[in-house]
Amino acid sequence: MAAFQCALTLADYCGQVLKDLRIIASEYEPEPVLYSGIPYIEARRHMITSQVGWWLRLEKFKLGWEVLEVAKEIGFEISVLTKGPSRKFAAWAEKVEWCNNHLSDYIDGVTVTHDKGLVYGAVLVDDWPDYVERWLEHRPRGLVVMPAHDYNAGFVHPNVVRYDGSNIDEVRIRMLARFGEP
Repeated sequence: MAAFQCALTLADYCGQVLKDLRIIASEYEPEPVLYSGIPYIEARRHMITSQVGWWLRLEKFKLGWEVLEVAKEIGFEISVLTKGPSRKFAAWAEKVEWCNNHLSDYIDGVTVTHDKGLVYGAVLVDDWPDYVERWLEHRPRGLVVMPAHDYNAGFVHPNVVRYDGSNIDEVRIRMLARFGEP
């Protein structure tokens, strides 16, 4: 069976960070925008995601789960591949615990790493362009399913299918084609 890895695009990181940013924002601040490079937003995001237990409370991310169901239906061996935050070591354990709490019927294992490019798989589900590019460097036949977000809207690569909730048939076709390859 081909290996299938999914990043923590199964958990709604962005949605929860935005909710938490809104809670601590002044009524006079504009709506927060993730990954905008605004120093105070980045500092708040770091503070929020450094809280003990924060990663455990993440809700499921609908687009990621839809792709997960397709992978299971096709018959992929499924493992989670997630980036361990450099300065938030508790997050490593919480990510693994989140996976055990929510994914025990789906996955064969969890890998937490600093570099996703080091881990083999036939298909990667990831929303962050830098991680996708690094993973594809050594996988000319690899397929990436990229759940849609504002920050990856312009990303284009022949081995990447961007999933926005309306094109699950395209995702299924591309994953089936990759499943049949060695």
